[in-house]
Amino acid sequence: MEDRSESLRMIRDSAAGLAPRTGDLRRVRALRWTEPGFDRGVWRQMCEMGWPGLLVSEEHGGSGLGVQEFCALTEELGASLVPEPLIPAAFAAMLLPGDHLGPVLSGERIVLPAWQEKPRSFVPGSDCVWRDGRLDGRKMFVSMASGADAFLVSVRDGLALVERDASGVHVVSTQAQDGGNFATVTFDGAPAEFIAGDASEALEVAALATSAYLLGAMDRVFGITLEYLKTREQFGRKIGTFQALQHRSADLKIQLELTRATVAAAARTMDGTSDRRTRQAAVSRAKARACDAASIMTRGCIQLHGGIGYTDAADPGLFLRKMMVLAPMFGSAALHRARYQAVAPDLDED
Repeated sequence: MEDRSESLRMIRDSAAGLAPRTGDLRRVRALRWTEPGFDRGVWRQMCEMGWPGLLVSEEHGGSGLGVQEFCALTEELGASLVPEPLIPAAFAAMLLPGDHLGPVLSGERIVLPAWQEKPRSFVPGSDCVWRDGRLDGRKMFVSMASGADAFLVSVRDGLALVERDASGVHVVSTQAQDGGNFATVTFDGAPAEFIAGDASEALEVAALATSAYLLGAMDRVFGITLEYLKTREQFGRKIGTFQALQHRSADLKIQLELTRATVAAAARTMDGTSDRRTRQAAVSRAKARACDAASIMTRGCIQLHGGIGYTDAADPGLFLRKMMVLAPMFGSAALHRARYQAVAPDLDED
């Protein structure tokens, strides 16, 4: 227990060096609606710290740590709205064979997963077909695809690694609400390498890590709002002394702490059991709560800021836009509530 606590503390400390919770958000603002939407120099720093390989075994050049450590890291990054695609890149790194990992973990190459084929899905799509070294099909909602060097694509009976600039690869990017991008990627006889594997477990980890990122964003925007309530004056008084606003703040604090407890419990479950249904239930419970709570938190913080909260110059708006992008990613709240309902009764019967 002490070893794990120390490991989590070290992870959080390493994140603070690159993305401090108290830092300003000028870098985030400057990167919005640019190509690729993040800073490759910062990405290389993240790779030097070993973050994309956190869940990769030491044998293959990673750190061999657990889901709890990865979620602690993504929570810290969420507090600073870090735009670099750590979660999808770590998703791909978990699935790549050892002989492909060197340049990925060093930051020379960015490989991102392409798994979704229809909206409101949380199952790796298998409509893409790899045959005789060629890949055909289409993937949707590939996050931060503008910065990818290659895609790791879920296909029937496995995965396929395809270069972004390969012939037959067509990427149509769309700007996201938070200033990032996602893409529909079409493969028309694109040369690709088949890789054995199944993306299902990596998808569970990515969903939980996204929940932790949302938790970090909630924590930071709530802190920003509390500071605003302590300094903004109206009718000759600090508005934080108004009882109605204190009640609203208390409600938001409850949402924050319930989310923190649920995400932490899910991360412990992921590290502590191999039972598939138990893991699925824990992830879906955390993701559903994080999505709903992040929406309540960001909207509530904007309301507590008053009219200025709705302007683009106000920081709470950045957190609202990030929530709008991340909440449906790796499964919406509605999807995960339905999955939890389907899995949890089976657990009770065991």
